Amino acid sequence: MEDRLIMSKKELERKTLLEGYICKKLSLLNVSEQMGLSYRQAKRIWKKYKEKRDQGLQHGNRGKRPRNAYSKGFKDSILSLYQKKYFEFGPTFAAEKMLEDDRIAIHPETLRLWLKQEGLWNRKRKRQVFRECRERRSCFGDLLQIDGSIHRWFANDEKHYCLLNMVDDATSISLAFLDRGETTRVLLSVLKKWIELYGIPKAVYVDLKSVYVSAKRLKEKYDDDLLIQEGFSVFEQVCKKLNIQIIRAYSPQAKGRVERKHAIFQDRFVKELKLYNINTIDEANNHLEKFLIKINNKFARPKESVSDTHRSSNSYGDLDQLICWQYKRQLRNDWTIQFKREYFQIKKGYEKIVKPESFVIIKKHLDGTMRFWHEDIELHYERLMNKPEPPSRYKKYYALKGPVPSLIRSRNAKKNKHKSPWSQFNQQWLKSA
Repeated sequence: MEDRLIMSKKELERKTLLEGYICKKLSLLNVSEQMGLSYRQAKRIWKKYKEKRDQGLQHGNRGKRPRNAYSKGFKDSILSLYQKKYFEFGPTFAAEKMLEDDRIAIHPETLRLWLKQEGLWNRKRKRQVFRECRERRSCFGDLLQIDGSIHRWFANDEKHYCLLNMVDDATSISLAFLDRGETTRVLLSVLKKWIELYGIPKAVYVDLKSVYVSAKRLKEKYDDDLLIQEGFSVFEQVCKKLNIQIIRAYSPQAKGRVERKHAIFQDRFVKELKLYNINTIDEANNHLEKFLIKINNKFARPKESVSDTHRSSNSYGDLDQLICWQYKRQLRNDWTIQFKREYFQIKKGYEKIVKPESFVIIKKHLDGTMRFWHEDIELHYERLMNKPEPPSRYKKYYALKGPVPSLIRSRNAKKNKHKSPWSQFNQQWLKSA
């Protein structure tokens, strides 16, 4: 309304000072000092006040549309695009995707205000119990936090899959992989990829799941130069070979960096999979490579800002021989080995190296292949389709090995069968036999 003016507190104070100058209670010099302005500026304000009275004290742009303001059409197009394509996205993430995919630049705060005005977004506050934050490690590679996030990653699939995430404690650099479950295979695969990219870390921080640490941990037994660990998980055995310390976490808050990183993946990664209509694990892992680059650039600290304590894997030899499953089996007299209900025949040429009844180490690698070893010598083999027949029972064999106990029992049974109660009361059966 034209007969009403909107004045700020600062403008009302200036009006009071100028009224004091009119009443000759203050000089214009005193008014300028109390306004915090120069004498020339105070004279200009006094001149406007004489001409326009209270309206002269108002800011000249009040009530006018800013020159850099967005047009109403642009605002409507942004809100329409958000409702069609980015409805569940937060303002910051939606602004990033609009710039990345649609080439539309909008400030996240501007978008947030527009969404709040239209009732399309409200901030969800999470009130949590206060916990003292543990200081970060000082070097890149000192501590690696590992955990799996079981979540419904695909919008069109009700199944829950596991995203295994590794986060460096000093820099928050992440490496992740999506699989059907939190298995030893995916754990070793991601660990191997981390070592190939950055090196061997000093320690890892894991929870008490059996895939990381075994609840048994019974004993360690040394056989020649080979360390056979009974009751230890495969991950513990691999860390033992690579000299990686395992630290157990007894609460989710203990490894809070990887837990908080799960929230980022469950928010942004799920929305990107839905946005690009990705519904398979292989496609999701291909997109995850690009997604990790953006996440590390946005949320992680540069690894160049801290010292790197990763160790090189060159001194440990071939990683495939270290990061694998390892089993111990005994070689039979017919040079065969039984492993997981399958039979394998050792090829000829190793008679002077390995003898029957000696032990062979079977290494099963991440790609599914198996290699047989005996004292650092690889043994070539072939898979048998059927179960091998037992050794032939001819005289020379028994002269060397001695009679088999089962045969001794059968011979004694034939000699003394007429003394059995059945033969004494059933003579006809004895004759027919």
